[in-house]
Parts: sequence; structure tokens; C-alpha cells
Amino acid sequence: MSAYLVLASIGALLALLIQGRFSPAVLFTSWAVGYVLLGVVEQQALLGSFSNPALITLLVLLLVSLALERSPLLDRFSDALLKGRESLASLRLMGVTATLSAFLNNTAVVGSLLGVISRQRYIPASRLLIPLSYASIFGGVTTLIGTSTNLVVNSFVVNAGLPPLGMFQFAAVGVPVAALCLLGLLFSARLLPRHSMQDREAAQAYFLEAQVMQGSPLIGRSIEANQLRSLDGLFLLELVRQERLLSPVSPDEILLEGDILVFTGEVEKVQALQRFAGLQVFGAQADDLLASNLVEVVISNESELAKRTLREVDFRTMFNAGVVGIRRGQRRLTGQLGQIPLKVGDSLLLAVGADFMQHRNIDRNFHVLNGTLQRPKLSNRQSLFAFTGFGAVIGLAALGLVPLLNGLLILLAALLLSRILTLSELRRRFPFELMLIIGSALTVAKALESSGGAQLVADTMRTLFDGYGVYGAFIGVFLITLVLTETVTNNAAAALAFPIGLSTAQAFGAEPMPFIMAVAFGASACFMVPFGYQTHLMVYSPGRYRMLDYLKAGLPVSLLYSAGVLILVPLVFPF
Repeated sequence: MSAYLVLASIGALLALLIQGRFSPAVLFTSWAVGYVLLGVVEQQALLGSFSNPALITLLVLLLVSLALERSPLLDRFSDALLKGRESLASLRLMGVTATLSAFLNNTAVVGSLLGVISRQRYIPASRLLIPLSYASIFGGVTTLIGTSTNLVVNSFVVNAGLPPLGMFQFAAVGVPVAALCLLGLLFSARLLPRHSMQDREAAQAYFLEAQVMQGSPLIGRSIEANQLRSLDGLFLLELVRQERLLSPVSPDEILLEGDILVFTGEVEKVQALQRFAGLQVFGAQADDLLASNLVEVVISNESELAKRTLREVDFRTMFNAGVVGIRRGQRRLTGQLGQIPLKVGDSLLLAVGADFMQHRNIDRNFHVLNGTLQRPKLSNRQSLFAFTGFGAVIGLAALGLVPLLNGLLILLAALLLSRILTLSELRRRFPFELMLIIGSALTVAKALESSGGAQLVADTMRTLFDGYGVYGAFIGVFLITLVLTETVTNNAAAALAFPIGLSTAQAFGAEPMPFIMAVAFGASACFMVPFGYQTHLMVYSPGRYRMLDYLKAGLPVSLLYSAGVLILVPLVFPF
């Protein structure tokens, strides 16, 4: 397969990633298998990609993070964190988030603080959530383990036969850039909307009640027999019987006189109920009665619900909950709820059964924002054990005494033996998609290199930037990666840009490290759109943001970030 055909196939891969119809895991896996079948890369290369030490390190780190994210530490001081003047509270929040994200998975940090910020009433959440997400990126770029992107780049470095990146090798550039961007964000965050709590609560009043009146032919027949489950634009959510709440409603439930049926969906389509004799519609006044039964959640990046509809996944059976409404950013989606394809970051308002939090798949699929239902937290003793062990692993790895992977494996075993983590939890939360993306991306990069496609791009880069020298090529690699990460996901951007960066360094006869850093920092430079970075999607709906909000707050930050990286990387890592 010629270099031009491989490049054309990479172009098709990029187009499909931008379109978003298929998940990156499906696309990268398909391309990797295709290259093996066509003989572009050997089967052994595909298998070797999935045994890459840096990839295994990332997977084990994410599993260890499952214990750390359950610590009650953040909940305890978050109240004090957000008190006082908005600017000082925002600075404290961003500083703490950046510090934690330097060592903990930034998705876990944002997920832990998301509910706290959404529930507090000191400062509108819309003024804090984008800064929270951006700060997690700033902290993540300062260390090897701060963001999955750095570990992904490290896996490519190891695969290329170069020495692995050090724990704090990013810090000399990352720390000054993070400090500069935090100060810039303090000013650009003033451009964010100020959604009051009253506005937020009013936006969620989308219930419709109907009462079964005396003599109605619906009485004595089941929900299914009365055909009340599949109405045009409306969905039967709950049944109120003598101030008792039945949720979810069984299709076999027999209707009685005086029953109040609570519908959701397109409330404007009330005419769908007019064909039922003896059913009196009397307005959307169910909010007070249902308030104690409502839970707001955000669909996580690990969720199996993404790109699927509620009917496809049988939501009620999976979670013992009914979906009251779906919100994507500032607007609540309308239409038949069961037919709306869900996306990562969508905010769902759920009416839940009594055992909702007992379902084992809640953590994997949702970030729970509502404060009345809490996931099990670690005890003080367990938190101390987990964080002390994690700190020891990082310290020993930084000093070069124990390899990071070895230390993480020992810590994971200790967490399992102490029952802080369980095998069933590891099975539920194992990052299969990330493993497929990175392992397959390593194979795609190998195909790009072995076919000569990467060299072809590098020669083109040399021609384009010949008048500007190696520094011009370095800027070009950074900008290509930045555009990719704003267009597709950060890990996909790193996977596509790394072979180009490495081949460009070789074409100019330069040291590879500046170009590796250009890819690493460029792949984390997603600030202007919500779709390229998973933490941006996590805060998109809870903050009721619009695309323009990310652009207003993110453009100044992106310019500062880029300037800092382009100035500091060549100084710290000479060509």
C-alpha cells in the first residue's frame, strides 16, 4: 500500500472523527485491523502495541484513581473554597484544581467537584465550571501522569524506541504556562454568563399532570392496556396515588380513580391526552411533590449510553429510573425522549426508584450532581492509606528508585487486598475504549511510518517552512496538533500528530524532544470548543453554556497558552 493511499486513508479517518458518527475506539480499531489485513503492518506490531508499557501504565493509573476519586477530602473543604469574593473564590478553586490535576486524573478531579459546585449557592455555577475544566488542563500538563494525553504521547515515545519521558520532564514548561494561563483565565472568566439559581430551577419545570376522574373507562385497566406508554411526544413517568409516589411505573399497574399521571417530554403536545375519556389535565404542578425524588446527572465519558437512545438501552430496567428531561448546554432538548440520541456531557433529570444508587453501573455512566444521593465514600483511614500509597509511588518513581508501573501495580494489589477496590468495580470501570484507541493508534502510527506517509508529510513540512528553519517547523507541528485537538479528541490528536512531529524532527536533523513536547502540549490545547476534551463536555450542560461561551473564555487562554509553549519549549529543550 503506497504512502499516498495511507495518507488518503488517514484523511478519511480524520473526516469520520470530525463527523462524530462513530466513536474513536471503533474507527481506530477498524483502521488498525485494516492495515494488518492489507499487509501495511505486521500482526506482531498490532499485538505489540497493546503491550506497550506506557499504555499499561496509563490503564493501571486510571484503575488506581477509582479509589482516590472516592475520597471525601474534596467535599470537606469545598465549602470554604467557594466562600468570599467571586474572584478570590475562583482563583482558589482553579489553584486547587490545577494542583490536584497534576497528580490525579483530571476527569476524576472535575467529576468530584462538579456536584459540589452545582449545589453551592454562593456563586453561579456558570461562572466556575469552565474555569474548573480549564484549570484541570493547566495542572495536567505539568507532569507525566497529570493527563492521559501525556501518557499517550509517552507510549508513542516508547514505541519509537526513544527513552521514556520523566515524571516531571514537563514541569519546566508546564508550571510557568499554567501560572500564566490561570491569571489570564481569571480575567476571561468575567465574560462567562451569570445564570442565577432561580433561572436554573425554572428551566427544569417541565412536568405535565393528568388525573383519572370518577367513571373513567381507564379505571381497572393496566397502563399497557390503556396505551399510555407510547404517546406522541409524551412519556408516562410516574404515578401519584394518595400522595404515594410510584416510580418507575410498571406497564402492569392497574389504574384507580384519583390517580395522578405525571408525563414528560413535549409538554406542548397535551392534545395527545385528549383522546382518553375521564383523564383531566390540570397543569404542571407536580414539581413540589416530585422534588425529593429527582436526581440530576451528567453522562460520563465512560458511559455506554453515548450515541444511543433511551429505548435502545431500556433505561428503566438498567437504572430503575425514568428520564424527566434532557438538556444539552443551555437548551433542553424536546421530542420523544426515547428517540433522542444521547451524548457525553448531556444533563439528565431523573425520577429514581428507591434503589437507584445501589445499581452497580451508576459510577460508570453518570456524574451525580444531586446532593441527596451520595455514592459510598472512603473512610478517613482508607483515604489516608490510598493517598499515602499513591504519594509514595509518585515519589519513588520521581527519584528513579521504583519504576512507575511497578509501583502502581503494587498499590493496585494493596487496594484490592484491603478491599478499598473490588474486582467487580475494576471490571465495571475498566477503560476498554481508551485501551482500544491508544493500542490501535500506535498501530496506525506504525502504518504511517512504515509506508513512508509520515516522511512524505515531513518533507512537505520542510518545504513549507524551509525559509523559517527548524523553529518554523516546530511552530507548524504545534499548530497542526492544536487544530486537530480542537477538531477531534485530544488523544486522537496526539495519535495523528506524533508521527508527523517525529518525522519532521528527523527531516531537519533536529533533536526530537522539542517536537514531542509540541505534540504533547498541543494535544492538550483545547479551549475554544467543548467537544475536544472530556472535562469540557462534563461541565457543558450543568453550566448551561453555549458554544460562544467557550470561545469567549477560551480564546485569550489559548493565545497565552500557545505563546508560553512556543517560547519556553525551545529554551528548555534546544533543537
